[in-house]
Amino acid sequence: MDTRPIGVFDSGVGGLTVLHECLVTLPHEDFIYFGDSAPERFPYGTKPAATIRRFAHEVAQHLIERDVKLLVVACNSATAAALPDLQREFTVPLIGVITPEAHAAVQATRARRVGVMATEATVASGRYPAAIGVLDAGVEVAQVACPELVPLIQSGDVNGHDLHDAAKRYAEPLKQAEVDTVILGCTHYPLIRPMLQRIFGRDVTLITSAEEIAREVAATLERRGVANLTDREGSYRFLCTGDEQAFQAVAGRFLQLPLTEVERVDPARLEIAA
Repeated sequence: MDTRPIGVFDSGVGGLTVLHECLVTLPHEDFIYFGDSAPERFPYGTKPAATIRRFAHEVAQHLIERDVKLLVVACNSATAAALPDLQREFTVPLIGVITPEAHAAVQATRARRVGVMATEATVASGRYPAAIGVLDAGVEVAQVACPELVPLIQSGDVNGHDLHDAAKRYAEPLKQAEVDTVILGCTHYPLIRPMLQRIFGRDVTLITSAEEIAREVAATLERRGVANLTDREGSYRFLCTGDEQAFQAVAGRFLQLPLTEVERVDPARLEIAA
């Protein structure tokens, strides 16, 4: 048995959708969630790829220094920009969010037309079309960058008119492309999945990564022989680089589980350590 925690990080609260599924699937494991929510760092999706790589490296190194046994990059922008580099640099197992979604989308599409809603950085990386093309070169992929969604979701008002109007606007090109499957290519987007399902309609399948990631985490722990015994009760705790109280208020609503105390990490400490 290896009682070290599992690290999960994102630029804000979106990765809590992944954490929630991990807590349900692996209630006997301990988790540390890191939300890189400082105003100068959040959101990742509008930043240049080199900046995202630096931020992801800093957070990953910080969590590894806290002795995590596995690290989940619960951020599509960071996965697209930084995952291969992180996997080469660190020996701890790292799991990202793009490949599981691509696999699920190829399995789900009937018309072989897949849409992707993602951040500007993720769309620019081309990682989704590449991952889907490896699995089925005949699938057409239409991508839409959605820069307004993450800040609006992070604000906590997931039923607001501004958010709904933006979501409808971003969905329109994908509806025009007649996709039958849409990848929600940012871990914030599942938080508005009911809204998006109404916009696209019942016949469009929405793909998210949380359940697939939780299964992959479980399989990796078993394969490496570092899973905890199933008769123990796991714990979870939170770190952020922004305001602790603001993070706790928003995260508590999205995680749908009690939040323990949130510890603030000074971004300057991350930069110095890296």
